[in-house]
This record gives sequence, structure tokens and C-alpha cells, in this order.
Amino acid sequence: MPRPYRLQAEGVLYHITSRGDDRKKIFLNETDCRKFLEYLKAVKEKFKFFLYAYCLMGNHYHLLLETTQPNISRLMQSLNTAYTVYYNTKRKHCGHLFQGRYKSIVVDKDSYFLELTRYIHLNPVRAKIVDGPGKFKWSSYNDYINMNTAGLVDTAEAFRYFDLSAEQYKEFVLSGINNKGIVFKDIYAGFILGKEKFVKDTLSAMKAKMENSEFSYKKSACGIEPDSILHKVASCWRVSPEILLKSKRKPLLARKIAVYLLKRISGLTNEQIGAKFEITYSAVSKIAQDVERRRIKDKKMAKDIDNIISHFKV
Repeated sequence: MPRPYRLQAEGVLYHITSRGDDRKKIFLNETDCRKFLEYLKAVKEKFKFFLYAYCLMGNHYHLLLETTQPNISRLMQSLNTAYTVYYNTKRKHCGHLFQGRYKSIVVDKDSYFLELTRYIHLNPVRAKIVDGPGKFKWSSYNDYINMNTAGLVDTAEAFRYFDLSAEQYKEFVLSGINNKGIVFKDIYAGFILGKEKFVKDTLSAMKAKMENSEFSYKKSACGIEPDSILHKVASCWRVSPEILLKSKRKPLLARKIAVYLLKRISGLTNEQIGAKFEITYSAVSKIAQDVERRRIKDKKMAKDIDNIISHFKV
């Protein structure tokens, strides 16, 4: 079954949720929460988005963010991958931490921005973890109440938008404690939250993006031959294409990067890439995730990969 299309655009407000695999806890202690916020800060600095609200619950988290570039998938992959690596390394665990893909809802900022911040900040109250949002340490609520404009959350941008004082915002949040779930009554198709015009405009934008993406996919699949990518990687790492395809020696970074690039820019499926390298399709995904994780930390590797991608003008 194909994955649902995500609208990738600048200036889009998203409500993001991501849950632990099988609903297991992803934050076991305060150190985990602090580490997640560190990764969130790093990703925010790299991908240049506005963060308006967050809440870290035991087995899931909420984010309300607005992109400045069409990069929601990249920034979320970076965030969840970084935290998964930390969590698994710390606890000598392997495998999935999160339950499938994160869930993203495209939000009508004019109608639901303020309401969604309240919904997010009241999560720990409705879960009966605390009896007031100000008593919960791992949300952005106190940033709003204390008018903290120097932290992780872009509270100054938020207050400029909905034009409330801190005290008025506090009263607004507390008045919604008993209105569980009302914010999502106007959600359309499970991923668009807004009035009728906003839904129609969003669907039109998605249709245009999908058509452009389909064209780009076909162009990539036909225009960038897998062998051209293999030869370019082989040249950069001074090995033969045959070694990239056949060698099982460890570590062979160039082979992993070749798999990563074929997955990213060739248009081949995981199964097709796996057949070329004589590995399983699931191994292709694992290698790609490993390279992406290392790419985040290794600036030289990131530069080398970006240079190859730029060579093909992708």
C-alpha cells in the first residue's frame, strides 16, 4: 500500500504527533526529555522552521510548527532518527522506536492556531498527570506564561499573531480544560484542519505538488542512470563500481553511500536497489537510515554526498 502524500511547502502550519512503537514509552526519564529537546533545537537551527508549541508525553509527543522551506519530511526524519539512535544506544536496543511514520495535520492558521496551542498544552492535564498545565515541565506552556522569547519556542511570533497578553492566554487555556477533542471536529480526511475554503485550497496545492513530483520522479528515474551514480561514487572514493556492488567487507562506507544515493535520487525501488547490491530490500532501508544518521553528525560526509547530488543537478 503506497504511503499517503504529504504536502511539502513553505509557510505551512503542521500539528505533528509521533508515538512509541506498540504505544510503548519513548521518554523514560528527564534525561530523555532534555536530550529530545536538544535534538529538536539542533533540527530547528538546521531546517529553519518556527516552533510554536510542544509537549512531551510518556509514549508520544506533540509539535506545532511552521515551515519556512518545503522540508517537513526531512526535518522530521532527522529528528526521529537522531532521537532513536540516542535511545537505542543508551539502552542497547535495536529496531524501531516510533510506531510507523509520524502523523502530520496541515492546519488553517487563521482559524486553529490559537486553539491548537491550548490543546497541546492541556495534554498532561487531560491525561491526569498534573492538575494544571503550569505544573508540567515538558511542554511550552510556561514559555507562554512567562513570555520567554529567548528559548526554543517562538513565543514572540505567536503572541504577535493572536494578540493576547500572557494573562489572557492563561485564562484562555484554563477555560478549555473540559472541551476535550473539540479542536478536531473540522478535520478533513484525517490530515487537514480548517474551514471549507482552506481545505479546498490545500487540496488544490497538493494536487499541483503531486503532479510536479510525479514529473520530477519520472525525470529522475529516466534521466539519472543508476550506473552513473555508481561510477560517480566509485570515482570519489577511488574504488571500482564492481567493488561497490559486490564487496561485503566491513566497513565499506562508499558502498553504503552508493545504496543511499540510489535510494534517494535514482527512482529505483528498495527491491530493485537490493537486487543490484545482492541484499534484501529491508537492508536497503537500514543502510539508508544509517547513512542519514551519520550524515547529520559528519560534516565532511554531508559535503561529499551533497557534492555528488549537485553533480546530477537534483
